Amino acid sequence: MISSLKNIFSIPDLRKRVIFTFLLLAVYRIGAHIPTPGVNGAAVAEFFDQAKGTVFGFFDLFTGGALRQLTVFSLGIMPYISASIILQLLTVVWPYLERLSKEGEVGRKKITQYTRYGTVILSVIQSSAIGFALEKAQSPSGMAMVSQPGWPFRLMTVLTLTTGTAFIMWLGEQISERGIGNGISLIIFAGIVVRLPEAVLETFSDISTGSMSPLKLLFLMVLMLGIVAFIIFVERGQRRIPVSYAKRVMGRRIYGGQSTHLPLRVNTGGVIPIIFAAAIVMIPQSLATLFQNRFPALSSFAAIFNYGEPIYNLLYVVAIIFFCYFYTAIIFNPIDVADNMRKYGGFIPGIRPGKRTADHIDHVLSRITFVGAIYLAIIAVLPQFMMTGLKVQSLPWIGAWLDANLPAWFSEGLGVKFFFGGTSLLIVVGVAMDTMQQVEAQLVMRHYDGFLKKVRVRGRRG
Repeated sequence: MISSLKNIFSIPDLRKRVIFTFLLLAVYRIGAHIPTPGVNGAAVAEFFDQAKGTVFGFFDLFTGGALRQLTVFSLGIMPYISASIILQLLTVVWPYLERLSKEGEVGRKKITQYTRYGTVILSVIQSSAIGFALEKAQSPSGMAMVSQPGWPFRLMTVLTLTTGTAFIMWLGEQISERGIGNGISLIIFAGIVVRLPEAVLETFSDISTGSMSPLKLLFLMVLMLGIVAFIIFVERGQRRIPVSYAKRVMGRRIYGGQSTHLPLRVNTGGVIPIIFAAAIVMIPQSLATLFQNRFPALSSFAAIFNYGEPIYNLLYVVAIIFFCYFYTAIIFNPIDVADNMRKYGGFIPGIRPGKRTADHIDHVLSRITFVGAIYLAIIAVLPQFMMTGLKVQSLPWIGAWLDANLPAWFSEGLGVKFFFGGTSLLIVVGVAMDTMQQVEAQLVMRHYDGFLKKVRVRGRRG
């Protein structure tokens, strides 16, 4: 590992790319601490302390705490991600975008441009909603979140937050083009890992005060390493369908006659199903947080959907499984794959080309998608179990009995302070794998030993 790091900085071009990436990420973190004009920061922080487990706290994860402080980067990169997902979904139903997606580099550039326009439009809509909501909202203690409400504040909020998102989008594109790794993913990565040092320090502070025993910390570290290894194993997991190509004679040359495989990833959808599912199941609690002063009855109804409640967990798991199949069906079309194979003389041994091939691929994909969906559901529910446990006492009829007979750690959790598992861990591990793969490729291309001398790191996406 040490020799590989030395190799990185011994190559001038790679050294410049790595330093450039770190500098732009530092600029992003500096901007995440510049407050939006006219906002009462203390009132906003108090509101977000109460909004844990809602969609606001979930989106704050992707902004690296910028939304909690309502800085100029409060919207983060989420509008760009939303615009990308919307265009990806529209590609299936809009023939124009479908044609663009098949036009190679030219079509990709046009879709990227449309994504930028969509990012700005979504940023304007979201920042306008934030401006109006802040004027009417109050902190739990009754403090006003805006000192001087009115159109000047609203326009300033729209201009500030939209410009911040556009600047983050530009930073991400610059990192992808002139740095190392995927810029957008690295920005999300930086926003997540920036919280870990503080959380780790709090954990060691608990050990010094006796709130946590060293044995418990050792158990958590071993468990964490095991889960990281499990995530890496599944993210690299593939089901390889053998594909053969018939020999073709064209002039004096013979083409084809080769055997290869069609790789189907276990987790085709990546982290997108968790994002969709979390945004859906957090809506009731988010509405209750916003309108608790006007509609008190809404809070009691939304209480059954609180973070960690059995109904919440059940809906969360069902939504993850649904969106795994939904998103996989959007981004992977077995019929197109079968048609392309037949066009170039490819076939799966023992399976007829055409519809039979498409049905076979769809059958295999459905089975491994179910495994991937269960894996995502386990990883998504794990952090809540580690922090707060499973709140079985709210279950009707048997809740009190379960709470009295189950171990305390099952219903109360292990009191983990740092964000462990779930969406954040999937993103951190995935981005680290992708970035390591790119660095590895650069080193091997220049005849240097990479991080892994015998095994090459496969990326998450083909």
